[in-house]
Amino acid sequence: MNLHEYQAKQILADYGIPIPDYGIASTKQEAEKICKSLNLSQGVVKIQVHAGGRGKAGGVKFAKTPEEIIRTATSLIGMKMVNNQTGSEGIIAHKVMISRPVDIEKEFYLGAIIDRGHARPVLIASPEGGMEIEEVAAKTPDKILTVPIDLDGHVKSFYLLRLAKFMGWQGERAREGMQIAAGVAKAFMEKDASLLEINPLVLAKDGRLWALDAKLSIDDNALFRQPECNAFYDPTQQSKNEVAAKEHDLAYIALDGDIGCMVNGAGLAMATMDIIQHFGGQPANFLDVGGGASKEKVAAGFKIILADPKVKGILVNIFGGIMNCATLAEGVLAAAADLGITVPLVVRMEGTNVAEGKRLLQESSLAITTADGLMEAAEKIVEAVRRG
Repeated sequence: MNLHEYQAKQILADYGIPIPDYGIASTKQEAEKICKSLNLSQGVVKIQVHAGGRGKAGGVKFAKTPEEIIRTATSLIGMKMVNNQTGSEGIIAHKVMISRPVDIEKEFYLGAIIDRGHARPVLIASPEGGMEIEEVAAKTPDKILTVPIDLDGHVKSFYLLRLAKFMGWQGERAREGMQIAAGVAKAFMEKDASLLEINPLVLAKDGRLWALDAKLSIDDNALFRQPECNAFYDPTQQSKNEVAAKEHDLAYIALDGDIGCMVNGAGLAMATMDIIQHFGGQPANFLDVGGGASKEKVAAGFKIILADPKVKGILVNIFGGIMNCATLAEGVLAAAADLGITVPLVVRMEGTNVAEGKRLLQESSLAITTADGLMEAAEKIVEAVRRG
């Protein structure tokens, strides 16, 4: 789950990471109160959306007077940001962050991720902040340092010293920088994060380090033990289908194609989408109903898929390990009958109680095409969609 920048900064501040004064406004009146309470003569106004590239999209502006801060904030509240991260539908910013500006001398990058190649959490540091870290890693890999994080969230002292030297910090800046790096590592582990980054982490002309921007993503599977972060969930930053999927505990991601997919298991879902594309089709979504999906959950999945006007056909691909194929068949039949599905529907199932599941589908009066293998199923749905 993604957090807004101001929410990430709230958490970072709890770990002793220096954050410039800020306030959050969703109305003109709130912007006026922030200017007064922080006694701002100048300010930086940033839209709060779950996407990067806000600056290039016009969602980050510098205001030189209190009046300009209020005027800018008012104009940005309700802004729809559209870029390659948001998709063509865009995301609406319902809030803006108004923060005290910092006179920047140099920018750095500091973050934490899971290094899946080595199966461990790591800190990533670079003296080149303010730009895409992937670009820095590709063009100048010598400007990237990674150091391991212990599972308890601590970083060994000699690694912190190495990081400070790599970043060019000395004296008091080295001490401050190591404390920030240690705080990032601890926050990353204790909050069950999948990504935490400060970009840029800046050295101000007054000699202090400040976290000017922050991004934090929490592992969805750990939200049950992160009530503070779970409370930060913002449904306005997702499509109606994604919100509905969350309500039914379904993993759903909308795509640009026209073949709806309902699968149990992320790996099987990826394989299903790949094979649809192999036969010339385009998946409309990623939808994982989970290993133990009920009839009701299957029906909810159908509703979500059919709510997408682009969908011209549906492929159901289920492996019945935990799931009973007869239960799946009952869910498919109930959804098809209740929703009046008019687009082609191909069902491929295998595993537990598959014979009974196939019998239920074949003996129904509904127009459901069955397939024995995934290749056959993908070929059938792509051909059916082509025929219209």
